[in-house]
Amino acid sequence: MKERLAEIEGRIPWMIRDIFRGIGQVFFQENALTGACFAIGIALSSPMMALGCMLGASIGTATARLLRFDHGLISAGIYGFNACLVGIATFFYFEPGAASFGILFSGSVIATLATWVLRKFLPFPTYTSPFVITTWVLYFVGPSLGAVWVGPGSPNLAPGVVGAIANGISQVMFQANLATAIFFILGIALSDWRHAVWVVAASAMGVLVANYHVTPAQRELDPERLIQRFLSENINLGLYSYNATLPAIALFLWRKSLIPALLGILLSVPLTELVPKLGIPALTAPFIIATWLVLIFGWFDERFLARSDSPPA
Repeated sequence: MKERLAEIEGRIPWMIRDIFRGIGQVFFQENALTGACFAIGIALSSPMMALGCMLGASIGTATARLLRFDHGLISAGIYGFNACLVGIATFFYFEPGAASFGILFSGSVIATLATWVLRKFLPFPTYTSPFVITTWVLYFVGPSLGAVWVGPGSPNLAPGVVGAIANGISQVMFQANLATAIFFILGIALSDWRHAVWVVAASAMGVLVANYHVTPAQRELDPERLIQRFLSENINLGLYSYNATLPAIALFLWRKSLIPALLGILLSVPLTELVPKLGIPALTAPFIIATWLVLIFGWFDERFLARSDSPPA
């Protein structure tokens, strides 16, 4: 089955394949079929954000090719996923128009350049940090450039725990939609079924951890829009669990062990609640910080606490 899927992906024209691999890399999947499932899932929830996703990934990939960045990294989708997320975020925050399309184009180019710079000079994985930095800038300067804010709206939520877990998966790309989550899970499973299991388990753990201090009247900042909501609504929207899904895969790829991934999940939830208090949208910053912390713990463990091979005297 895996060989058959690889054969199908290999038949996709390279320009299209690179773009969809960039979308798939949002969940660390170097697979164009995965990226196609993600794009379909987003379109089911928001056709405009699906357009932003495709435009961002295309602009990021084209920019990397024009600047002659590493061909292998371009082909793997490394220069597409941060720009893809910038494209989605643009239409999550701003109404379609000349200003927002200009923001999308410039933001996608900047995110691609930031990806190259950070990968060159940082001694650890950059993950989605180029997207986060770029989107923070666009979030604050967008209105002064003529972009019009999108209202918060009234999301159509699937009821219960299943809906909250599903939203925790789809919110990685700014969606709160059960069908979107199903396509995301399917796309990840096409690439690696173990990663799909981790994503579902991580979102469930995020929902569980976030519920530890919920009271009926408690209100908290929406980590994406920085507006006050009931804390229970934030949890049902998946806003405290989407950052848990990404460290689960990232740390499982780093070390095939339960402990690092579980630690990353547990760290991501309070960080998601903390970052908005600084006056900035959380985006995927809690995932990045949580994962970097675990990697630092691992480095200290290997550097200073590793067991000696020599027997005790």
